Parts: sequence; structure tokens; C-alpha cells
Amino acid sequence: MAERNKASIGKTLAGVAVAVGVIGFLAWGLSQAFAPRALPLQAQIEAQEVNVSSKVPGRVGTVHVRLGQSVKAGDLLFELDSPEVAAKITQARSAQAAAQAVAAKAQAGARPEEVEMARLAWERAQTAARISRTTFDRVDAMFKEGVLARQKRDEAEAQWMAADQQAHAAQAQYEMARRGARTEDKRAAEAQAQQVGGVVQEAEVAQAETKIKAPIAGEVAKVQIQPGELAPQGFPVVTLVNLSDIWAVLQVREDDMSAFGMGSSHTGEVPALKAQVSFKVSSIAVLPDFATWRAARPGGTDLRTFEIRLRPELVPAGLRPGMSVVFPPR
Repeated sequence: MAERNKASIGKTLAGVAVAVGVIGFLAWGLSQAFAPRALPLQAQIEAQEVNVSSKVPGRVGTVHVRLGQSVKAGDLLFELDSPEVAAKITQARSAQAAAQAVAAKAQAGARPEEVEMARLAWERAQTAARISRTTFDRVDAMFKEGVLARQKRDEAEAQWMAADQQAHAAQAQYEMARRGARTEDKRAAEAQAQQVGGVVQEAEVAQAETKIKAPIAGEVAKVQIQPGELAPQGFPVVTLVNLSDIWAVLQVREDDMSAFGMGSSHTGEVPALKAQVSFKVSSIAVLPDFATWRAARPGGTDLRTFEIRLRPELVPAGLRPGMSVVFPPR
């Protein structure tokens, strides 16, 4: 009887041990099932965009590219029709021709005919002065003899002095015509011509801005305006994407940032290409992003996220902006 009781107790203890083991296993499984799991980090591919616009407003005449087209640096993208720019060039070139003519006139001085005319006028004034002096001498002699009144002598003297002064003025006019314009006038005329030349260059630059070329090599991502529409100054008519300047943008929570030091390498999967790509951290945002992550457990703290950029060490064929990159959990 005692042995039977011992056997029964042993079986009971064994059953209890098995039950405790099963309960412990189930509890461990439940704890693993409901424990927070580290999730993979997902990034997005981005590329450098360049908005191409014109410095001058105008109506779009011809668009030489289409969406998705690959262009090289210097390729013609679009042209503007701007009658205002053409009118400014005509005005500037006309003003330049006039300013150059004035400068040339100042450098050349008076014409030979003008110099000859001034010389003849001086000689005529000298002759008149000599005649006036002779007349004065005769009148003065007659005055001294008492034949003429003093009034007549004074009038003859005044006429002689006026004729003499007129001769000196004519001589000055002749010298001025012979020497030409002053140095200051020549410099002023030359500076005026240079100033107008700058206006012409400005107008020609504006005309060159009506033919817009690609500043970089890339792919046409957007064409905002079609032929016939007005393009305001600075409006982005064409948007280019530089597929050689490409990176992945990853939002990392601050408690995971230790794994993403500057220059560190990370391998991520690009689902669109079904390929593993190696990336290197190229920049870390100085300031945190606006998004926050709130801790689930009581007493936890809010954790900020920071934007991290990773550039592929070797750009795989087909990698395009908008594709996702999945990095393993940290």
C-alpha cells in the first residue's frame, strides 16, 4: 500500500514538473512575441535638381527637349522671343555709333577748312588793326598841329584799340582751331563712348539669355511652360536631374545614431533593383527634424530624429530618385 502511494506521489510530482515547464515555455514564447522588435530602417533615394530659368522675361518660342530626355552640359534647352531685347540692342548700337563719332571728332579736331577760315579772319582783323593805327597816327598829328579837336583824336584812338583787341581775339580763335579740342574734352568723349559700349554689351548679354543652355548634364524631369506661353523672369522653365549626384536620405532616431558616424559604411537593399548596395555616410543634419518618437513605456522620454545622407560607393545601373533603400535593424 505504501509503495502504491509513493508511486502515485511520484507521478503527481512529474506531472506538476511537466506542467510548470510547459507554462514556463509558453510564458517565454509570449514574452518574445510581445517584446518590441527592432525594425529595419527605410531610406529614399534623392538626386540633385537644377531649375533652369532665364534672366529676361519673354514668350517661349521653341522648347528643344522633352520629358525624360538626357542632355549634356551646353545643350540648347529652350528659346525665348523678346522683341524688347532686340529693340534695346538697336537703341544701344545707335547710341554707340553717335558716341564714337563724337569721340572721333574730338580726337581729329577742327577740319582744315575751319582752321583756314580762322586764319583768314585773324589776318583780316590784323589788317583792320593796322589801318586803325595809321588813321590814329594821322589824326594825332593833326591834333598836335591844332587842326582837329581832341574829340576826333580820342575817337580814332578808341577805334584803333578796338581793332587791335579784335585782332587778338581772332588770333586766339585761330590757335584754338589749329590745336583742336582740349585734352579733357577728348577724355570725356572717349569715356562717353566706353560707357555706351557697356550698354551695348549689357543688351547683347540679355539677347544671349533668350537662348538657354543646360548648365549641367542630366535628365529632363519637368517642362513647366510650353511654346507660346509667357515665361516670367527667373521662372523655372525646365528642371534637370543630375543622376550622377545621387544619395539616400535616412531619418534616424537619436538613440540609433551611434551606428551612423560620419564616413561609416552601410549596406542596404534596393527592392526595386533587387540588389545590395554599399553606402557611406556623407552628412549628418546639424539640427534635428521636426518629427519625434514618443516612448511607449511610462517615464520614457521623447527622442528626436536626425536626417542622414548616405552616398552610394558605386552607383548601380538603374538607381533613380524615389527608390527605397532598406537597411537592417540596429
